[in-house]
Amino acid sequence: MDAHSRGRADEIDPADQWVLNPQTGNYELRLDHSAGQSPQPSQAPQPSRTDRTPSGGPDSGITGSGTRSGGRRTTPAEAPVPGQRRRPAEPDTADPVPGSGRRVPAQSRRKRKQGASRKKKVLLWTGGTMAFVLVGGAVGAYAIYSKLNGNLGVVDVGTAAKPASIKGPLNILIIGNDVRTGEGNESYGNKDNVTGHADTTFLIHIAEDRTNATAMSIPRDLKIEIPECPTKVGDTTKVIPASVGKVKFNQSFGVEGRDPGCTMRTVTQMSGLPINHFMMVDFNAVKKLSTAVGGVKVCLAKPINDKTYSKLNLPAGEHRVQGEQALAFLRNRHGLGNESDLDRIKQQQQFVASMIRQLKEETLDSPTKLLDVANAATESLTVDKGIGDAMKLTALAKELAKVDLKNITFLTVPVVDNPDEPPTKRATVVLDSVKAPQVFSMIEQDVSFTEVKKKEADAKKAKSQAQAKLLQGPKAPASEVRVDVYNGSGIQGAAQATINWLQNEEGVLRSTNKSNAPEKAAKTTLSYAPNQADQARALAAMMGLQATALKQGTTDAGEREPMTLVLGADFKGAGVPMTAPTKAPDVGQVEADKKVCAQ
Repeated sequence: MDAHSRGRADEIDPADQWVLNPQTGNYELRLDHSAGQSPQPSQAPQPSRTDRTPSGGPDSGITGSGTRSGGRRTTPAEAPVPGQRRRPAEPDTADPVPGSGRRVPAQSRRKRKQGASRKKKVLLWTGGTMAFVLVGGAVGAYAIYSKLNGNLGVVDVGTAAKPASIKGPLNILIIGNDVRTGEGNESYGNKDNVTGHADTTFLIHIAEDRTNATAMSIPRDLKIEIPECPTKVGDTTKVIPASVGKVKFNQSFGVEGRDPGCTMRTVTQMSGLPINHFMMVDFNAVKKLSTAVGGVKVCLAKPINDKTYSKLNLPAGEHRVQGEQALAFLRNRHGLGNESDLDRIKQQQQFVASMIRQLKEETLDSPTKLLDVANAATESLTVDKGIGDAMKLTALAKELAKVDLKNITFLTVPVVDNPDEPPTKRATVVLDSVKAPQVFSMIEQDVSFTEVKKKEADAKKAKSQAQAKLLQGPKAPASEVRVDVYNGSGIQGAAQATINWLQNEEGVLRSTNKSNAPEKAAKTTLSYAPNQADQARALAAMMGLQATALKQGTTDAGEREPMTLVLGADFKGAGVPMTAPTKAPDVGQVEADKKVCAQ
């Protein structure tokens, strides 16, 4: 039974096939195997989607399976839902349905009327977002399910896809293929590029508890070693040898016949992270998706007018881009910083983040819009066998939809300039040997980058509050303050000028000039013992020292032992307060909650 005829019993409305399973509480597709099936024409295979292969095999815990045959998707017949009785055949005694050529039993009509409100809910479909691909939608009828399945391209990547539970942590590789096939795409150069490369790549990590997600960009110009890669060609497996030394990351797909599984293996070798699934989109996907959502909001701090390459011409400010203009926005790098791939990645992240927001805020509540998005996404989408049908994609998309937008972090894998290239001709990058492993470890251990930033901010705030308390409490009389003054400011005579001011203006007679500090100091500091806290507070008040300047020791000082004051580069003159002003001058600053354009 092929997917186009599932649930098309002659005397049964397709919507009636979606029934409530009392054991799970979910709506599931029920087939009446005793009913005849109306054959439907097969969908002709798309010429540009020739790399499709059967989609059986492990499904990473996501229900639903299927294979593609002769340009159509075929699905094994389903078993009855446990605990669900099959509806018996009914006599054909009712009035004909206008325009349908079939009759509906009276009992069936009554049942449909009673369950009308439930069926309306069944026919509404929900969805979620999946990073750049943003595949949304759960089928509400067999026709939608069949159409979306017919759109998908499926590749068997073998063991490159690591099995995972749909309820556990997930790593999905989103590959942007720069293949030039398709109307208008030849203008982006390299007309012979018929297979494409891994031009734009995101590793999407979804935390096990679904509280956060990380989208890590991998630069196409990252020099990396590509491992040996078994690749299926028809019914045989070809082993593509590893790269000779380091090559650009974008060669992990397309070059020498490498498939998306090779890109998955490359990322795993680079990061140590298992990749569970891949999704690959091309230029056409960007154009179709951006149009389906009604344009994607982007913002430019500076105008861009690239007449030679991307043909992007946008003034500064906010814009809604779609179709060719959206693709140009993602492809453009000229006029950005160093005109590098790293600069372009920032624009791509802005675009993806904006599209996710729009899907959640403007699309998910509209079944019509959601259908357009799902259709546009799947028409240019290739995936692995584990998520090779619409049901599985829906389950995966809904997992990401659980993550709050504010807890989705976009970042780029830490890199540095390639040291093997001359400084004047550096065009590639390599992994940062210190920071990159830290990022990979955080992802592996399911650590939220959003949460880490919050904890760091909380720790900094707590430290600041504890430091501020050092200024709170009684102050010793000036006559009891003992302090040695060192000059680390770089200003000649600063220590003596301070001593003169302390003794003559403030009455701190027990102050001594100790000449220059061992080395220059960036900040002025006052070191003291716990039993000198009252003296420290008194001196800090006189000089206008900030709480951060106070360095309290752990052991008490002797009765005549002085504190140590080191004047730093922030010293502006004897008697000039060092405390920051309570109100900042107007220098064009913008608060974080106000929308700004970045470029």
